[in-house]
Formats: sequence, C-alpha cells, structure tokens
Amino acid sequence: MCNDYEQHIVWAEYCRMMQSLALSIPSHQTELDLPQADDIRINDPGPVMRAAGDTIELVSMTFGFPPSGPKGGPVFNFRSEGRQFSGSKRCLVPASAFFEFTGTKYPKAKHRFALNGSPFMAIAALWREGAGNKPPTFTMLTTEPGPDVAPYHNRQVVVLQPADRAAWIHLTKPEAELLRPLPGGLLAVETVRQGRG
Repeated sequence: MCNDYEQHIVWAEYCRMMQSLALSIPSHQTELDLPQADDIRINDPGPVMRAAGDTIELVSMTFGFPPSGPKGGPVFNFRSEGRQFSGSKRCLVPASAFFEFTGTKYPKAKHRFALNGSPFMAIAALWREGAGNKPPTFTMLTTEPGPDVAPYHNRQVVVLQPADRAAWIHLTKPEAELLRPLPGGLLAVETVRQGRG
C-alpha cells in the first residue's frame, strides 16, 4: 500500500491547475504552503487541499490517522469500495508521484508512479481534526489496482482525473464514479532504486 509519496509540484503549476478547473485559491496562500519533498511518509507533514468556503485551501496535515487502539498503527490507507463519504471530511493530496515497493527482504525495490504528461496528481483522501494542539491528519483512499499498478501491488491509491477533483471535495458525483482505478497507460512507472518499504 502507498506509504510514501513525492511532492515536487511547484506553485506556478498548482495555480495553473486550479485556474484550469475554475477553483479559487485563498488570497493569503503562497508557495510556502506547498513545500517540496522527495518523500512524505507516514507521520510526516504534507500539504493537503480542502474546502474553505468557496475556495480550496492548502493545509499542512500529518500523513496517517492516529491508531484506534493501543496496539494498532496509523491508518494511512483506507479502502473505498462500498462506502459512502457524504458525512466525511474529504480532501485531496497533491503529489508529483507515489511509490510502491516490491520484494520480501530489505532493501525492497522502489517503484515511482507519475501521471503521464502531467506534473500534478491529486489523490482522494479523508482528513480529521487533530487532538489537542496536534495538527489535522489525513489518510489516502484505495481501490483495486488498475492495469498500470496491478503488476506491483494488489491495491492502489485513488488518483482522480482533473475533472473529478472538485467533484470529490464537494461530492457532486457518486463515490463509485470517482473512487476507481485509472485506465491503463495513464501512469508512468519506473524503478527508482532500492529503498525502505
């Protein structure tokens, strides 16, 4: 499952994407709200897009919901099939790529998945308020793997088509139409190196 992703989207690309979708950016937001990172892993902070009135704001959140019990781990991926999210806090995780790992022994092979011809992908996610003075947290939604991911993993994060990004935040389409794998050929994959999985 996806426990590591890359954020190399630059501010100008983000603004162009938002303008192309007719989505407003709060006037106080700047490139400082979209920090770059080679790897964002579980319990790391990352920028997340969520509704804020009639705009979409970037907020720093921690990757992974806190454990639900004393022996559990963070919930960083959440199965989407058969669920309804109208009562959930929905968001998007901006990413330039996500990673999957293969192999049974360390170091595992690290595979990078990016959208063909685009510097920007948006992963469907849920967010929760943080407890006490802790920041909010997010988890990525998953679905069955599409043709590009299936050779590497039996699940994949939900990468939304550009026209479906606002539809997920505002839930203006049925979940089953939004939360599904991409058609084959849309994700480019490369094995980048051996790495921790």
